[in-house]
Amino acid sequence: MLKRKKYLHLLLILSIFFLVNIFTLAADSIILYTPLTGLYVSPGDSVRYTITVINETDIIQNFNLSLEGLNEDWNYVFKSLNREVEKLAVKSAELEDNSRNIDLELDVPLRVEKGIHNFQVVAKSDTGLKAVLPLQLNVKEKGVFETEFTIDQANMEGYADSSFIYQADLKNKTAEKQHYSLSAIAPRGWDVRFRVSGDYITSLTLDSNASQSISINVKPPANVEAGNYNIKVRAVSGQTAEEIDLEAVVKGSYGINLSTPLGLLSSDIPIGGEKEIELFVENTGTVALRDISLTASTPIDWTVDFEEDEIMKLDPGERNNIKATIKASPKAIAGDYQLLITARTPEVSASRTFRITAKTSMLWGAVGILIIFAVIGVLYYFIRKYGRR
Repeated sequence: MLKRKKYLHLLLILSIFFLVNIFTLAADSIILYTPLTGLYVSPGDSVRYTITVINETDIIQNFNLSLEGLNEDWNYVFKSLNREVEKLAVKSAELEDNSRNIDLELDVPLRVEKGIHNFQVVAKSDTGLKAVLPLQLNVKEKGVFETEFTIDQANMEGYADSSFIYQADLKNKTAEKQHYSLSAIAPRGWDVRFRVSGDYITSLTLDSNASQSISINVKPPANVEAGNYNIKVRAVSGQTAEEIDLEAVVKGSYGINLSTPLGLLSSDIPIGGEKEIELFVENTGTVALRDISLTASTPIDWTVDFEEDEIMKLDPGERNNIKATIKASPKAIAGDYQLLITARTPEVSASRTFRITAKTSMLWGAVGILIIFAVIGVLYYFIRKYGRR
């Protein structure tokens, strides 16, 4: 019985000693706290932790802050009130405000292994106390050291007189600033230009992990044939190079010509008479023309009648000859007149202005001459008859 009491006394003493040590430890401790201790990130991301430093001691503590567990490729900084700090003072537990917030800003390297990366924030006081906050980052993909050159739509279709505009994005996924030169390899006669914010450029500089949208303007040469054309575009820096392949599908060009066989655009016509002229309509493009209509704009009371005023189809390089009959107004005055003849399709048109000279009829000229001779004859007759009196 006596032995049992001794054991109970010893257990009570040990319990009191243990509780005293717990309260003493609690009274002389510091705590680091943040709500999000494990995050998913990607290479090149920036992470910010807001960490609360709590001082449970009875004196003001001055802390040195550090980060352990990551190599030198990981850049970090501690900030408070937007200023970089390395030491932090926190009031004692006897005062109302015995905690301070501090921000940890951490940059994930571009060249980093995929997986979990463990590290810890360490706060050491001048009095020898130490607090550790374990943190974890899970990198979703392996980091790279390269240039990323991408295109929204690499294949475009248009006519020969169109401009092909591609939208590309250039990203510097290296750890250093890069100066890129831009170039293109295109078929002969094709014009390729790079544009950023409305300005044409041949090079640009990007900071680490920065990106830039680039418009690539491609203009085919005149009279290019229909077909598929490939263009290679490159972005080259001192350390990396990347290229993308573009495709321009040319559907062909629309072209039409209206003229006369000899190229003459002038003629003459008697007043009130008519004149037949020969025209030709030619498809000068690389796409078939359909529903070609012929129209004329004439002086008042003049008319133009076409042998056929509509051509259903004209293949590339094909020519169609058409006769047009011009009828002058009987009220016309001798002189030059202009009339406009147009060949038009929904896609393209061609016009020619003709100079037509209206002349007095030869019959009226002969009549005039006869009248003159008649007048001369009459005068001669009266002179001979009455001249001697």
